[in-house]
Amino acid sequence: MTTDTLTADNIASVSLKEADVDRDAFAQHLGRSFEEYGFAVLADHGIPDELIARAEQKAKEFFALPEETKRSYALGSGGARGYTPFGIETAKGAKAHDLKEFWHVGRELSEGHNFRDVMADNVWPSEVPGFKETFLELYDTFDRTGVTVLKAIARYLEIDEDYFTDTVRDGNSVLRLLHYPPQKEATGEHIRAGAHEDINTITLLLGAEEAGLELKTRDGRWIPVSPKPGELVINIGDMLQRLTNGKLRSTPHRVVNPAPDRASNARYSMPFFLHFRPDFTIEALPGTVPAGEEPKWPPISSHDYLMERLREIKLA
Repeated sequence: MTTDTLTADNIASVSLKEADVDRDAFAQHLGRSFEEYGFAVLADHGIPDELIARAEQKAKEFFALPEETKRSYALGSGGARGYTPFGIETAKGAKAHDLKEFWHVGRELSEGHNFRDVMADNVWPSEVPGFKETFLELYDTFDRTGVTVLKAIARYLEIDEDYFTDTVRDGNSVLRLLHYPPQKEATGEHIRAGAHEDINTITLLLGAEEAGLELKTRDGRWIPVSPKPGELVINIGDMLQRLTNGKLRSTPHRVVNPAPDRASNARYSMPFFLHFRPDFTIEALPGTVPAGEEPKWPPISSHDYLMERLREIKLA
């Protein structure tokens, strides 16, 4: 399997095309990287370049709107849908807020769906033509790609390849459009995104080519994650870490402030936080708890865990 060394630490960089050639080798390469670093990079993921470019343009158009217009879409619902203004989200345990603003797109549910009581309707900015159509298309594409990655993870865990398909069906997944504005003055203790672990199952991230994303290794070093243009960065979230009793790592990561020569550049990215469905119980998979030991975490529903964590980061 072809490998691109992103750092001396050999975070896996794999092509989804390799999965068609040797599914087991692909799963092993991906899984070992998730176990050691919690991160991997995926090329040839099948998300069309045209769709990515269109989504990036629509996001830039929205964030360029007047502040008053953007704030009219701030719903006060914990940021679950619509706009979250600059300076709100704060990493767990941190005092300094992140230097970012963002927009959330969630799953479209049918009338009468039994998850409507915990999953809000989307809102859409009328000022940006094609915004809704573009991001619903990107959401669905991310959703399908995420299931493909989960199939490989299942193979690595030596469970049924389709195990995760039902666990994430109608999951409370969120597509986030992120804008880190240019930094024209000293930021003090604030950085673009403070050190944190993701709450969800897995995260698929587009737009990390602009320097800044770093992960924390087991021995406490911060190392850069530097994908090539168009590649996906994928990382394990806390929900999957709990489900695997810590076998797969949910790794602290952050987005540091740019070097002085890049400070005038805005940074845009689009993470897709893939979630289990709200009524799924997260408990250690068989075979992940050593004989004679108790699981590291007690069972909890996906929804209850999400709400617990959102309160910690001041989004609920």
